[in-house]
Order: sequence, then structure tokens, then C-alpha cells
Amino acid sequence: MGIIVIASYKPKPGKEKALDLLMEDHVKKLQNEGLVTNRPSITMKSQEGNIIEIFEWKSQKAIETAHSNPVVLKLWKDYAEVCEFTPLSKLIEASNLFAEFTSID
Repeated sequence: MGIIVIASYKPKPGKEKALDLLMEDHVKKLQNEGLVTNRPSITMKSQEGNIIEIFEWKSQKAIETAHSNPVVLKLWKDYAEVCEFTPLSKLIEASNLFAEFTSID
């Protein structure tokens, strides 16, 4: 059984397009490494411009393996250059009973 995660990325000033480019094939790269399922990811945007992504790791072992996978480590480094990883609790929407976000296609 997989593990569904919700990640929030706050683009650094002027790095919105760079983050968008990383998001285009993020899950595909993880799939190529055998770490996430084929379940389609969902991406959306918060009121303050955070990008929210929902995807499914194959297992806890896959998450652990990611922490030593060179492809994933490079990917995380690239993300760190263009955004901050933000807890969901910091999003305005998190205080609503039903958190609503703008869909990203």
C-alpha cells in the first residue's frame, strides 16, 4: 500500500517559472527511479502562490531510499534553489474547514 503525501513549495522571489519547470516532470523522475506509484499527481496553487502537490510514494522504504538516491538528491537540491518547503499549516487555506486551491493543469 502506498503513502500519499501533500507537499507545499513556496517559490523564491523571481523563481516562479523555474519552479514550474521543475514541477513538470517531478513525479515522472520519481517514477523512473521506482519510488512512486503511477497514480497521477495533483497540483494546485494557494492564495499566496505556493504550489501544492499530492502524489503517492510506493512505500515507507521508497521514501527512505529517496534520501540516498542521487537523482532524487539532485532534484531536491534544484528545488531548494528555487523554493522553500512549507508546512501545510502555514497556508491560509489550512484554517478553512474545506481548503480550496486553484487547479494547475
